[in-house]
Amino acid sequence: MSRPAPKISFEFFPPKTLDASFRLWETARALAPLRPDFVSVTYGAGGTTRQLTHEAVTTINRHYGVNVAAHLTCVEATRAETLKIVQDYADAGIREIVALRGDAPKGQDRFTPHPDGFAHSVELIEAIAARGDMTIRVGAYPEPHPDSASTDADVAWLKRKIDAGATSAITQFFFEPETFFRFRDKCAAAGIEAPIIPGLLPIQGWAGAKRFAATCGTSIPQWAEDAFATAISEGPDSERRLATAICTELCGKLLDGGVDRLHFYTLNRPEMTLDVCATLGIRPEPSGLEAVA
Repeated sequence: MSRPAPKISFEFFPPKTLDASFRLWETARALAPLRPDFVSVTYGAGGTTRQLTHEAVTTINRHYGVNVAAHLTCVEATRAETLKIVQDYADAGIREIVALRGDAPKGQDRFTPHPDGFAHSVELIEAIAARGDMTIRVGAYPEPHPDSASTDADVAWLKRKIDAGATSAITQFFFEPETFFRFRDKCAAAGIEAPIIPGLLPIQGWAGAKRFAATCGTSIPQWAEDAFATAISEGPDSERRLATAICTELCGKLLDGGVDRLHFYTLNRPEMTLDVCATLGIRPEPSGLEAVA
């Protein structure tokens, strides 16, 4: 029996150069016809791309016919400045926020709240929720956050975020389906009923994926190390085929385990995400999307 197609969503990051801008727009153009539930646009580390994020969010919202969720953090901004950003998004027709504490700015070891800012993500969520006009998504960690003592502590914190007004959570990426299922079960046991959306990373390059994993607490299984070492020795095509197969297999196991939503970290490169989605039976539909002028 064929399973129903899942809801899908994509993460993009804001471009810092003209060439990167063209790549983002081409990625959005390629993926929008898959009819994602939403796409999200990140902040840079330490909130360094705040204006670029706003420009990318509003451009995608105007031109690509998809629901856009803007990332927002507590880093290096007052409460008033942060809520002004939310209002600017509302004025532009954006009705979704991915509310995060955010990483420490470059050169700092730990997150330190702005003296007049939000101390943590729960305070930010409460303030946005008080407006009554925003859908709020949050991050979740199926393996311990680098600043967390344990997965149990992360689940308890996620419960606080949901109780504060968040309506769904997107997980950090992981390699094995059991990692997600264990986390999902812990969330259910804690009384979390909001959707927990697994985050998937189609691996564009193994070295970059390992750096990403190190920053967010994702463990790398030995089988992945061995498989990529072999694939890399055989050339870029072999590495790409392996990465696509791993992501596709992981998605299939998640769907078999009852997952009905998938979130792809695209890194502003659509090809592998398109390949994985096609294998899952998700293909572009005619959209009549405008080109970016």
